[in-house]
Amino acid sequence: MDSTAIFMIAIASCVGALVIFIFVVLKPRQSMIPLERRRMGASTEASAVGRVSQTAVQIVDSAIGRSGGPFNREVLYRAGVRQSPADFTVLVVFGSIVAGALATFVVNLFIGILIAVAMPFAAKVVLVYRTEKRCSKFESQLTDTIQMLIGGLKVGHSIMRSIEAAAHESQAPTSEELTRIVNEVRVGKDPRVAIEDCANRMDSEDFRWIGQAIQINREVGGDLAEVLNQVAGTIRERSELKGHVRSLSAEGRMSAIVLMALPVVVGLVMGLMNPQYIRMFFTHPLGIAMSIVSCVLFVIGGFWMNRTVKVKF
Repeated sequence: MDSTAIFMIAIASCVGALVIFIFVVLKPRQSMIPLERRRMGASTEASAVGRVSQTAVQIVDSAIGRSGGPFNREVLYRAGVRQSPADFTVLVVFGSIVAGALATFVVNLFIGILIAVAMPFAAKVVLVYRTEKRCSKFESQLTDTIQMLIGGLKVGHSIMRSIEAAAHESQAPTSEELTRIVNEVRVGKDPRVAIEDCANRMDSEDFRWIGQAIQINREVGGDLAEVLNQVAGTIRERSELKGHVRSLSAEGRMSAIVLMALPVVVGLVMGLMNPQYIRMFFTHPLGIAMSIVSCVLFVIGGFWMNRTVKVKF
């Protein structure tokens, strides 16, 4: 394929991406309450942009079905993303088109297609990172959460009332998870199951201990505040041990970051200093094959180093 055809394909892709961006990404936010109820006398007729964008989202929603596809509602919730699966899928598709069009225009069509295909996987990696960060923040807030639960129990509140009070006083993501527990119990879900589901969502062994202590107290009775106080002491000791392990593995994690960033930085610098030298890796068949193998080995090495410096106990 000659350069003229590649240029026309890149221009068409950019135009298509711009249309999606205007009519889908920049669509006006629709409230769950009808406009005629929020503003008396206001016109309920949607604009052309709103109608097109709503149609696009509805098409994606019907295509992915109730499961939500790879970006289902539970995955987005755990990552702290407040978008519907259809909206997020449209955003990922738009990003893939834009990234692929730019790569095609700058390098060639093969690299553009490769980057466009890789964008959904990159979005999945971002969601995993946000999920791990949210779970880590939940763990760091757990000691304060237990203290608020103990305080509520000591003044005579029930455990669910104490959880509700802690939800109001805590910060996200603890406030979001505790509020979800309270709402699920209000609609008839068993408290033990609601707490266990929360522990599974946040992958928190410490919070699972809290649920087990609450369940044992419901079965055999006793001073729940004192039991939670002992659990808090154990969790505090585990947190100190985790911090000690993290400080000891800091050098290994920094070495992994440097080793992962070094080839990327060297490649960018060489691309600026000698573009023809780097261009061979994206135009020549042997260079393309070497680039693909390098990317695969890069991912395997990064995963290996991550497992090496990540200590579990």
